[in-house]
Amino acid sequence: MASNPTSKLTEEQYLALERAAEFRSEFVNGEMFAMAGGTMRHSQLQRNILSAVDQALLDSECQVFTSDFRVRVSADMSTYPDVTIVCGKPILLDGHRDTLLNPTVIFEVLSPSTEPYDRGLKFQRYRTVSSLKEYILVDQNKVRVEQYIRGESDTWVLRDYKELDDNLVLHSSGVTLPLRRIYRGVEFPPAQP
Repeated sequence: MASNPTSKLTEEQYLALERAAEFRSEFVNGEMFAMAGGTMRHSQLQRNILSAVDQALLDSECQVFTSDFRVRVSADMSTYPDVTIVCGKPILLDGHRDTLLNPTVIFEVLSPSTEPYDRGLKFQRYRTVSSLKEYILVDQNKVRVEQYIRGESDTWVLRDYKELDDNLVLHSSGVTLPLRRIYRGVEFPPAQP
């Protein structure tokens, strides 16, 4: 049986469609993937991170962006991270001023449906962005924050935080985030037997 070939979109086609769309879609390998809505915990965590980082960056050369701001990873991948920090002048793709090229720190709040992607292909591709210094994964079902820090020779070092009294230190932006602030107001699901 012959299969129907799927035509892939170019980056230009994706951007034209995305800029006219009512809903956001990520772009991976020539395909668009609609962004699903999040849970209350996901939204709370995203808000807490954004609020804490924004407050901490008031007098710095860094700025924080919401998940409405697209990040171009490569010509065949654009994403909408939950929270993005840029240190220095933001470099944008074009005159539309809606696609960032130089993220410094990216936060992703993990969801059961996206966790393998966030840990796998997405992180693999994020590592190719030379400006990216830290990648932060935040668990929404328990207190756990994983911080990947770019080291010398493009090695990545993992710091794992599991206690509310821990402090997440973002070395590239000089921000310290208490996990207690990240998880403020978040109620976890009942423990599974």
